[in-house]
Amino acid sequence: MELKRIVVASGNQHKIDEIRQIFPDVNFVSMHDLGFNEEIEETGSTFKENACIKAEAVCKILNLPTLADDSGLCVDMLDGAPGVYSARFSGRGEKANRDLLLRRMKDTDNRRAHFECVMCLCLPDGQKFYGEGRTYGKILTEETGENGFGYDCLFFSDDLEKSFAECSPEEKNSVSHRRRALEDLKKNLSLEETEE
Repeated sequence: MELKRIVVASGNQHKIDEIRQIFPDVNFVSMHDLGFNEEIEETGSTFKENACIKAEAVCKILNLPTLADDSGLCVDMLDGAPGVYSARFSGRGEKANRDLLLRRMKDTDNRRAHFECVMCLCLPDGQKFYGEGRTYGKILTEETGENGFGYDCLFFSDDLEKSFAECSPEEKNSVSHRRRALEDLKKNLSLEETEE
């Protein structure tokens, strides 16, 4: 299935830039550039549910193939939290989210964690395709590095052996949960072509 133009159901420019860097041959367009500025309420209890809610909402209004992701940080000793609530963990922004995470993990040696991403591509005819990806590491005891966003400065990547915030965008994108979810989605689209 060849899709040359896909709407990204996100207002997060960091995410859109990452997606464009990972797949430069596809014309990814922000929903805001096409006039969709409504707030989409993420009422799902899983990454997959939230990705589907966002993709469907934008696709329905714009009538164009729409890609949405839901992703977050899952910490083992917090039973997977903050998970789907990663962006609103503290309710007071990214720095407060990181501070809360460090406080919650102050007295533990188990610092294992992973980033998880689920992508949903919704087509105007109602078809939906999914991709899932994870990248593993651990939570550092203090912020390290200047790049990235969100929890990147606290996440030490097993693959890269440094924090995501110490990586170049290219390094991070080579192993990120978002890349792996997009590659899984691409594989699932290819399987659909084969079945047809």
